[in-house]
Order: sequence, then C-alpha cells, then structure tokens
Amino acid sequence: MPIVPNDFTLQLIGSDNLSVITKNGTVFTPLNKLQVNLLFKATKLSDKSSIEIPIALTVEGSHKDNGINAKPFIIPSLREWVGAEGNFVLTTKSRIVVDTKDASTLMQAATVFQNDLIELGALKPTVVVGVPKTGDIFISLNGNKEELGVEGYSLSIANYISINAAQYKGVFWGTRTILQMLEQDAKLSSLPKGISRDYPKYEVRGFMLDVGRKYFTIDFLRDYVKLMAYYKMGDFQLHLNDNAFVKHYNNDWESTYSGFRLENERYPELPTKGEFYTKKEFIDLQILAESYGVNIIPEIDVPAHSLAFSKAFPQIASKEYGKDHLDINNPETYTIVENVFKEYLEGDSPVFRFKEVHIGTDEYDKKESESFRKFTDHFIKHVQSFGKEVRVWGALTHAQGITPVTSKGVTMNAWYNGYADPLKMKELGYPLISTPDGLLYIVPAAGYYYDYLNVKHLYNNWEPVTIGNTVFHMGDPFIRGGMFAVWNDVAKNGITAQDVTDRVFPAIQVLSEKMWSGTNKVVAFNEFSKKAKNINEGPGLNLRGLIKSKDSLVLNFPLNGKDKIKKGRHTKYVSDGKIKVLNLKKHSSHVKLPYNEIGYNYTVAFKINPSKNNKENAVIFQSNHATVKLKQGKTGNLGFSHEGNDYDFGISIPEDKWSSIAVTGDNNSTTLYLDGILAKKLTREKVSTGSEKDSIWVMKTLFFPLNTIGNESNSFVGKIKDLKVFNTILSTAQIQAIKEEE
Repeated sequence: MPIVPNDFTLQLIGSDNLSVITKNGTVFTPLNKLQVNLLFKATKLSDKSSIEIPIALTVEGSHKDNGINAKPFIIPSLREWVGAEGNFVLTTKSRIVVDTKDASTLMQAATVFQNDLIELGALKPTVVVGVPKTGDIFISLNGNKEELGVEGYSLSIANYISINAAQYKGVFWGTRTILQMLEQDAKLSSLPKGISRDYPKYEVRGFMLDVGRKYFTIDFLRDYVKLMAYYKMGDFQLHLNDNAFVKHYNNDWESTYSGFRLENERYPELPTKGEFYTKKEFIDLQILAESYGVNIIPEIDVPAHSLAFSKAFPQIASKEYGKDHLDINNPETYTIVENVFKEYLEGDSPVFRFKEVHIGTDEYDKKESESFRKFTDHFIKHVQSFGKEVRVWGALTHAQGITPVTSKGVTMNAWYNGYADPLKMKELGYPLISTPDGLLYIVPAAGYYYDYLNVKHLYNNWEPVTIGNTVFHMGDPFIRGGMFAVWNDVAKNGITAQDVTDRVFPAIQVLSEKMWSGTNKVVAFNEFSKKAKNINEGPGLNLRGLIKSKDSLVLNFPLNGKDKIKKGRHTKYVSDGKIKVLNLKKHSSHVKLPYNEIGYNYTVAFKINPSKNNKENAVIFQSNHATVKLKQGKTGNLGFSHEGNDYDFGISIPEDKWSSIAVTGDNNSTTLYLDGILAKKLTREKVSTGSEKDSIWVMKTLFFPLNTIGNESNSFVGKIKDLKVFNTILSTAQIQAIKEEE
C-alpha cells in the first residue's frame, strides 16, 4: 500500500487485472510474473478532497519462466501461459465431457462446441456427462468467481484438455480458444500442451452496427453473433432506427430514407415495410447470442435521429429543428415513445432479454438543453422501471443545464469529448464505454471518419482508457471498456453487407486483442497481422467469401461433363467442334457450383455463347447475395445486381458467337474484360444528389456469385465453357493468355 500522511484515508478503487489483484486487495498468484496497475484514492479527512494515486506493482508468478512450448497465437492473446512438453492430439475416440454437477448449465456450450468442431472439419466427438479420460475435452464450473469473474477460465492441455471457469461465458470463451488453436493446425487435431489462465482486461468489448440506415438480414446478424464470439467480443449493439441526411433528398423529409427495424404491434405503422425483424426473430437472435456468450444491446434512438417516428406520427415532429427531431415539449411524444419501449420491456419474457438497453439521446439542438435533459432522465427512469440498466450516448456537455439526469444504473458511450467531457462525466457518476469517433467510427464510402479503421495505429497506441485527448489511469473503474461502430450515414450508396464485413473483420481482430489483453508489447503489429491471416471468422462462417487453395486458381471447370458439378435442370453437354460444352436450353436451366461466392480480390473468367433473343435480366451466375446478368434490365448490357441495386458495364455480349469474359473485383471496383481487352471499370463514383450541389460516393463492388450457373426462372439460354476462378486479380496479360487458351 502507498504511504500517505496521517490526515488522509486510502482506498483501493481499481485494478487493471482483477484476476490477479481484486478491488478488495485479494491477490491470486499468476502463472507468470506480471505487472498490475492499481488505482488508489486518497481522501483528506478535514475537507474530504481527494486525489487518485496510480501504482504499478510486479506480482511474482508461480512459474519461473514460460515453460517449454511457446504460447500459442490466439486472438485475443492468452493472458497467461506456461508451456509443457509435447502435443495433445484429438482422435476419433475423443469426447466432450461435461462435469456431472454442471450438466444443466454447460450442455448448451458443449453442443455448440461439438457442432463447431464438426464444421471445422476436425472430428465428430460425442458429448457425454461424467469423468474425462485421456484424449477428451473436459468442461466444468469449478473455478473461483472472485478470481476468474464472469468471463475468465483456466485451461489445461495435458493427457486431456480441461476448461474450467466460474460461469458459462468463461467456459464458452475457452472453447473458442481451442477452436482457434485447431484451426491453425494443418491436420486440425494437434494442440501444444501447457496451462493457461485467461480473462479480459475490460468488461465491455463491443461493436455497434447501424441497422437503422441500412437493413441487414436477421441471418447476417446471427452470423455476426458467431463471428464476434469467436474473438470473445461480448457486446453487440444494434442501432435499430435512424435516417439519412435530408440534404441528400432535396431537403424533402418525406422522401428522406429512414428505418425502424423491429416489429411493433401497438404501432404497426412504425416498422419499415419489408425491412424489419419480427419479435420472434429478434428474440431468437438473443437466445442464440446467450448461448454464444454475446450480449445484444438493442438501441432505440430518440429524440434525434427519429424520422421513422415522425413519419409514422407527424404530430410529434419538431417544427423548429427538422422532422428527424421529435418535439420533446409535446406530451404525446412522451406517450408514444413510452409505449414503444414498454412493448419490448414488459412481461415475464420481454422482447429485450438482456439487462442493458440503449436509449440513444444525443445530437439534439442545444437550445433545448433543459427539455432534452428532462427527456433523457425520464426515459432512463422509464426503462429502469422494467428492471433494466440503461446506456446513453454522451451528450450532457453539449446539453449543459441544471435539470438533473440520473447516473445510477446508466452507462455512457463517450464518443466525442465536445458532446460529453469524459472527466466531467466521471465526476457526475457515469461509467464510460470508450467509443471515440476520431478513432473507432467507420462510415463506409462517406469521405469522412474512416472507411477502414487505422488498425496499425490502434494496435500500437489505443486502449479503452483513451477517449479522444483524455487518458484515464489504467484500472480506472469508470472505464467499462470500448466499442467500435459502423454508421451507414449515406443510405443507398451501393455499400453491401459484404462490403461492411470487409471493413469490420480486420477491426474485430485488432480491437478484440486491445480490449481483452490491452497493449501487446511482445508481438509487434506486423507479426500479429501476418499470423492473424491464419485465423478466420469461426466454424461454418465465410462472410468474406474466401476460397483457399494451394495456388491462386481455386476452380477450373472446362464445363465439358467431367467436372464435379451436381446435375442441374434442363442442361446438357453438347459437342462444339472437338470438345463438349455446357448448354443451358431453357429459362429454367441451371447447375449447382461447389461455392456460393468469392470475395475480394478475385478474377472470374469464362467463355460464353448466348443464343438469340435472351430475356431481360437473364442470369449467368447467381448466389444468395448477387446475380451476374447477360442482359441487365432493358439495357441489353452485361451487368450485375445486389441488394436491390442494378449495375451494367455498358457493353452487350454478342449472340451466337463465343466471347471470352473476365471479371475482376476488389473493395473499390469491378472490372470487365471482353476478349482479353479491358472493356469497362466500374469504380466508386461521385454522384450529384439532393440540393446545393450536394453529392455522395456510390460504390460498384461485387462479391462474384458462384452458387449456380443459370437460374430456376430466368436463366440465360446458350452455351458456356472454361470457367476459371482465381483468388487474386490477374494482370491484363494473364487475362489475355486465358482468352487464347482452348
């Protein structure tokens, strides 16, 4: 303990490693020697003034060194590790064994783990309850809650693997560690022997997705739960309502895009038609998240960002600040918003299942500070009346005033220090989630904030204790953790769900490390980045459309009848000169390919001979995300479509004649080669929109569809051959060489 004068009292208020030194001063011996940052509060008895005193302590470990086997590379990295000698190998006899006394709690984790091992292609272990034998994986809840907390676990890899935690989430995180180890083994079976204690540095490790301005399917959100869990990211915030900028729509509020994404029975006019989640879908999403250790944080954003509300209820729109602002001096505004929250919060089985709910509350005009503060306080208490804790966006420095706003049971996303000064918010009693916009906001293709986060800078320099230019002491209990965000400010700009994932994935890999382990001084960014390429999204997921192979040619189908293609409908192989080619005879002709799609960077090459008089929108290739069309609408040109948007290359493909086609795609453009010659490059384009010479960037990217050739109802009719798919972008010379091949 630090020495202080006699007229002071001293209190330990924080530790940046609660699994080694707890807030009450209990010390749990780590495996390795560690430095722990403690935060003390010294209070003067005479006037109750206080100062904070940070102290760094070295705690000796139970082992003198890191042992024999090197610490395995995991994202986020293991906090403690001592390597033994040799390897553990999974076999066909290996089982997942659940401790008998914990069977009712852990069976769900065991079942998910079993399915993941099958998806990974490792083995098909049985799940049993009982005592482990050599070769098994044993999961139990024998851990000390004070030591391991909600999320920590101990891991032993010896004759059998043991994952031991105090709560479900800790065990589940341990299974993610095992999966990542196996994924990096060529045979998906071998793990280095050793022991580990693993636990998070920060409680909140989150990602926020703006689904209000851009609709994402419920299946996409379900996949993101699994993706986040694979990296031990525990908070998934869904920004359920918002709207685009009126300036992009000729300053006409009625035509400005807005979204509200959750079924509402009391106000059925509120959810966006065709683009919302049913209550059952949303509840099922949360049930899935519970089994994966992820908290769903639903956000209904009021009283700004609320055009969806005022379109449904014009009488509560602000007449002074724009229709995306609710009139917070109108009692009916309170009634409607109360009823919306009530529908999702009331009853024994509420729609919002988790303990925290986000109520938005930011970016309202500061002239209404007192009314805004009253509104915020009212809805904090309204949501809390249903037994929930509340999250809000930081706004109280912007909206200064004398109206008190509840801080007990409220956590604030500290996103911009001009809107909420982090130090002042701490003084007011608000725990903070570090969400600095200047570092952690992705706004795809907008031209401001980040298109892709600067992950190298974040890896080397950021931790949640840094909020803007304010840096808190390590271990400060008011910093709950951090969160990054994707804001889809520019609605209808061509950004697809796949484009969003292209931006999110590298950020998740880096930020999961920073929020679980803190700054890694052992592994440099370049080494981390290189090794991270060997860890993907988690078993059963391929959101990035990766196709791996020994070389860049991942698919080579002459389409002559000898390829491994499942038999399609209304297709046959016909002679064409000395070879056979695939002939699609009808508008219902199609064959199934072994993949769904390929993501950036790729080259897809094929030769096509369309018959005369193909229909509009005749499909050449299709996936569940996109179609490539011989004739895009009425244009007659080769093109593609996804998420309701149509693009064409401005070039028609000759009929009754063989043409050599190649398409390349990256995260910024889609390029067509016709007969080996560059024909058209579609790239992000600045398009005039709205008023006052306003413009937005429109993207023209494509995850190339590879699920089927043709389509059940509107296939192109004609012949196709020589399909080649590369997981790289070929040069013009290489594409020319493919054209010459026969």
